[in-house]
Amino acid sequence: MAGLKIAVAQLNCTVGDLAGNAEKILAAAREAQAAGADLLLTPELSLVGYPPEDLLLRPDFHRAAARALSALAARLPLPAIVGHPEMRGGRRYNAASLLREGRIELTYHKQRLPNSEVFDEERYFAPGTAPCVFSLKGVALGLAICEDIWLPGTVEATREAGAELLLALNASPFHMNKQATRHAVLAERIAATGMPAIYCNLVGGQDELVFDGSSFALDGAGRLTHELPPFVEAQMLIEYRDGHWLPGKIAPPMPLEAMVYEALKLGVKDYLGKNGFPGAIIGLSGGIDSALTLAIAVDALGPERVRAVMMPSPYTAQMSLTDAREMAKRLGVEYDEIPIAAAMTAFGAMLEPVFARLGPKPEWDTTEENIQARIRGLMLMALSNRTGRIVLTTGNKSEMAVGYATLYGDMAGGFAVIKDVPKTFVYRLARWRNAQGAVIPDNVLTRPPSAELKPNQTDQDSLPPYEVLDAIIEAYMERDESPKEIIARGLPEADVKRVVALLKKNEYKRRQAPPGVRVSRRAFGKDWRYPITSRYPDEWSDET
Repeated sequence: MAGLKIAVAQLNCTVGDLAGNAEKILAAAREAQAAGADLLLTPELSLVGYPPEDLLLRPDFHRAAARALSALAARLPLPAIVGHPEMRGGRRYNAASLLREGRIELTYHKQRLPNSEVFDEERYFAPGTAPCVFSLKGVALGLAICEDIWLPGTVEATREAGAELLLALNASPFHMNKQATRHAVLAERIAATGMPAIYCNLVGGQDELVFDGSSFALDGAGRLTHELPPFVEAQMLIEYRDGHWLPGKIAPPMPLEAMVYEALKLGVKDYLGKNGFPGAIIGLSGGIDSALTLAIAVDALGPERVRAVMMPSPYTAQMSLTDAREMAKRLGVEYDEIPIAAAMTAFGAMLEPVFARLGPKPEWDTTEENIQARIRGLMLMALSNRTGRIVLTTGNKSEMAVGYATLYGDMAGGFAVIKDVPKTFVYRLARWRNAQGAVIPDNVLTRPPSAELKPNQTDQDSLPPYEVLDAIIEAYMERDESPKEIIARGLPEADVKRVVALLKKNEYKRRQAPPGVRVSRRAFGKDWRYPITSRYPDEWSDET
């Protein structure tokens, strides 16, 4: 007896591109039909992309989605499960429909609506209240959408309604070590129901989110039987026979550094591609952050679409110039040098009369340092205006946390590639990339990091060691630990006080930073919503 063959398509859909997404689904359906599939499974909200955010508040958006769904149903060559929004009875739903024989046969409404981390589904959707089970080739299939599988109850009710296998549509964004959690969560639902399950996930970049795909299937014992590779559009055929999946292919595991690097690449590629930018411009400093950003951009876009600009000041070391030139040569990108000493002199002369009236110059301040950074930002934005290319900023998560960046200077740009990568992990990524082919000069990896905005400057002049800094940021920002708890884990109290104070003080800067790729469990973006104005003192002891 022939089994039931299900084609799982992890698609790179674009928010709002209903016609383009429908064509992707149709192309996947034709491929599935050619492979002998009986059913096509697509990701969550595949027809409209995820997350549509406040587009979902527009009645015209829902009308357009309904028209697109009906038109797609009429063209499909085989039955398909397609994710889409639905307006019904004055309420909005996150839905999935079975399209069969030219019509919308049935529709399921997502019952669990995530409203944490990067998700705001309670803002947009009403929860569904009933399971959905349908039959194909004598097999009873149940539907679930993403959050439905993350909490007990919904899948169990689907089993009680008669389902013998589960199809889950997902738009689950990437962060480090996410896939193991997905496996474990779905295995919990299988342990409670005994149902084999398919997890079909979205792939692609959408603003600061990257969806990794990594679609998979688990058998009735919770064992992995099929898995697609991450960060690429792909399709697999899974056959269900005699109550279980037939064995399939499992993509080989990737090191963590490789996963994060691929996420950053895809985030850059899709941000530029989906927004129509012809290429990227990067201010190259000779340091590790701009070097890694340049490597990612070239790997994502190709060297012909990337331009590197070095803007030396009197404080720029010859080593920095040499390394910048060498890296641009290795990667084959267009490279320019624009010395800024003349601009520094001009700005100094313009400001000198006003500064003189303000009184004696302080022994040390950041005024001249920030002027340098802002001159560089001005140069990069001028090139962006002239060429239409987007400026990719090079600041990392450690810098964003403590404000070690200049507004309208090195923060000036349209997309912050490594905004969610701590400095210690920047080095890990750079070493991993060089292991695939040495594009970053050794000096960049071994010299002490420096902004080179004054003589003999290093980052550690004004910051704790990055290992300490990153540990404090992770504990306070990603895990919501109090200073008291962080100190109790052995981190220096003076450094904790300093970093927490800087983190709070610089929220106004982060609000003005460009979006960047999210790769951690919590990034400075959609899932960090702290007030700029706040007098909360934090817990430092049992008395506070």
